[in-house]
Amino acid sequence: MENVSSSLFTEKLISIVSRSNILLDKEKILPYSTGIRVGGGFASIVVFPKTLLQLWEVLKECISFNKIIIMQAANTGLTGGSTPDGENYDRDVVIINCLNIKKLTLLNHASQVIAFPGTTLYSLEEELLPYNRAPHSVIGSSCIGASVIGGVCNNSGGNLVNRGPAYTELSLYARLNKQGKLELINHLGIDLGSSPEIILKNLEESNFSINQVPNSTSMASDREYKSRIREIHSMSPARFNSDPRRLYESSGCAGKIAVFAVRIDTFPISKNEKVFFVGTNIPENFTYLREKILTENNFLPDMGEYMHSSYFDGSAKYCKDTFLFIKYFGTKSLPMLLELKRNFDQIINKIGFLPLHLSDKILQFLADIIPNHLPKRLIEYRNRFEHYMILLASDKSIDEIRNLLNSLTKDAKDYEYIECSEDEGKDALLHRYVAGAAPNRYKIINQFSSGDLLPLDIALPRNYKDWNKIFPKEIYDQMSNSFQMAHFLCMVFHIDFVVRKGEESEVLKDKILKILDLNNAKYPAEHNVGHLYKADLSLVNFYRELDPTNTFNAGIGKMSKRRNYA
Repeated sequence: MENVSSSLFTEKLISIVSRSNILLDKEKILPYSTGIRVGGGFASIVVFPKTLLQLWEVLKECISFNKIIIMQAANTGLTGGSTPDGENYDRDVVIINCLNIKKLTLLNHASQVIAFPGTTLYSLEEELLPYNRAPHSVIGSSCIGASVIGGVCNNSGGNLVNRGPAYTELSLYARLNKQGKLELINHLGIDLGSSPEIILKNLEESNFSINQVPNSTSMASDREYKSRIREIHSMSPARFNSDPRRLYESSGCAGKIAVFAVRIDTFPISKNEKVFFVGTNIPENFTYLREKILTENNFLPDMGEYMHSSYFDGSAKYCKDTFLFIKYFGTKSLPMLLELKRNFDQIINKIGFLPLHLSDKILQFLADIIPNHLPKRLIEYRNRFEHYMILLASDKSIDEIRNLLNSLTKDAKDYEYIECSEDEGKDALLHRYVAGAAPNRYKIINQFSSGDLLPLDIALPRNYKDWNKIFPKEIYDQMSNSFQMAHFLCMVFHIDFVVRKGEESEVLKDKILKILDLNNAKYPAEHNVGHLYKADLSLVNFYRELDPTNTFNAGIGKMSKRRNYA
């Protein structure tokens, strides 16, 4: 009977999206059911709707046949939150991949936009350029190819200190209520009609005055964040995944609802920019620099990115191929490259005697024989200093940052800065941009000494000063390698451990999390709990309120995978 039901379900989906937009073969499903860094599990089917109405119809069939639904776009999450987790589900898991639904609507002369489920940050940046506007986020290495809605749903923080974490109170989404009825809720602040079919048709066809959309009292970005990070004596972090202040419908939902569209703010592009590259061997220098910027400067820089030498070296060695590709072909070509790489690995994996991750090994071999790609002055700083700060200042903040760095480094030992040329600045930012891929590539290349990845995404309290001494030596001694960098003005740290082969990663992880708890840190800071972290009470309550039947993304945050959270 189950096979008959499964066959009927498949027929229903085919009638909606056609057979070419469905995957049933296990090997073809695997790239969509496996996380980019961690996690993965069994999914019975992957569906690729092409319109909002198709998405709505697919959702209805999934609910009618009692399926678990995982909403997915680029599958770039670091914590496995957009894939299944294992096989111990009480219902079939269906992945709905929405990358084909990628329309973008500019509102009120591009001061805001409506992004659909497949709208990527690439396309948003491109569309906004003629209007001299920019999106909330600058695409980072951890989420190359990421979708706009994915950032909102997963509390993406990013590195732009004037804009804060991805956030909106204006969205269109579907949820399954306690009575088991699928509801479409329009909180975009735009009148699109009454029935779901009419609402979706009007939105997709832009049947409203796109340049006369009424202003809303609801926020379409975290406009309070600039003030929040200046509170440097606070014992709480500036931003973190489970912050109740920023859990609202689609924002932070982690896939517990199906988000059809979000309305978000855009921002004016700066007229002038300057990158400052700072080096020191005394971490306390950066603590003081942060305090001075946040308490005395009238204008905040756009970015304040910290890199430890571990991540500088990791990016230089293991991300060189990505750096060069982006530098000479641009970020918009990356999705095509990633698709080619994925298809290549799929074919290779079918050939039993060839090694796994062959594409990474080939790319690394080629990168190793290519001459050094980084500016000479940056390499010189790497040879002299252990800690680095990349400050991107614009317009009125440029002189403030220059004057501050002059005063702090003038007579200091082991503390200098470079005012980068335009090319040096681009390369410094790109070096940081690609760095997040280093731990995974390191693990692949050093497979015989490397165990699991432990990617930590930590929000430290705003008054925390011992950021370079969080973990004791015995933790590092059990690692094959470790990498550290941060959105430093926000005190959000990415510490990525590669566990040594033979060590118990779960035991290590428990020790690490206990240390973080003792220091009043919050985790994850900006990448969703996924299947790596246990959701705390505020998140559990939020998820259960959004999805009372546990139909969407069951098991997220190590919650129950069973219907109604049994």
